[in-house]
Amino acid sequence: MTKKATTPKSEQFNKAFNAFILIGMTVSMIFITALKLQSAQTDKAMLLVAAFGSLCGVLSTVCSANAKILTFLFGFFDVAIYGVMCFMGGKYGNAALHMLYFLPMQFVGFFQWRKAGAAGGGKSSLKARRLSARQRIYYSLGFLAALIVVYFVLLKLGGSGTEMKILSLAILSDAFSTVCNIFGQLLMSTAYMEQWIFWIGVNISSVLMWSLTLASSSADSYALVYLIKYSFYLLNSLNGLRIWLKLSR
Repeated sequence: MTKKATTPKSEQFNKAFNAFILIGMTVSMIFITALKLQSAQTDKAMLLVAAFGSLCGVLSTVCSANAKILTFLFGFFDVAIYGVMCFMGGKYGNAALHMLYFLPMQFVGFFQWRKAGAAGGGKSSLKARRLSARQRIYYSLGFLAALIVVYFVLLKLGGSGTEMKILSLAILSDAFSTVCNIFGQLLMSTAYMEQWIFWIGVNISSVLMWSLTLASSSADSYALVYLIKYSFYLLNSLNGLRIWLKLSR
């Protein structure tokens, strides 16, 4: 008499967690999109394209946490659409970051992961890596240097005023998120576990940044969308760190 194969508890948890992230983000996005479509001032075509890009972003982050190479396919659409939206909205810095850095890194990541054995479905066989002690020192120093430079550049562009203390905290969150994004994408494309430390940093700083935006102006209701988005992303990045710690052993 043969025993039935049982699914490990960790895999059961992972499936349930992935379903929670995907369903939660999808329902939130559909609800918000439906509300905005009712407005006569809304560009419905652009809104639907943005919604599609956001959905691709959710799929990309979940695939990334589970070491699935499809993360770069979904990531391509997410980054390309977001970059175009930023350009059309006059956010040229974000547009340049996404189109000139994040977009090419999707191709770099795809070929690097394929060499390392990543698969699109089923159990991933990706050979994840960890930074050496020396590499961690170099990355830490590089991160601090980049953070200081980006912070003071953004501070100068942001100006000063009576709310300088709040503004500085918001700018620090923005700078921290920007630099974490750059380092996180680099380590992600080269299949290093430490990417998740930076993605967690991105999501924490983004939650803080959009919370400050929402608190400072009730008119910026769109900030709630991003607050919800990055809250889900934060949960997913914590799960990604858990999975990649095992993959990189």
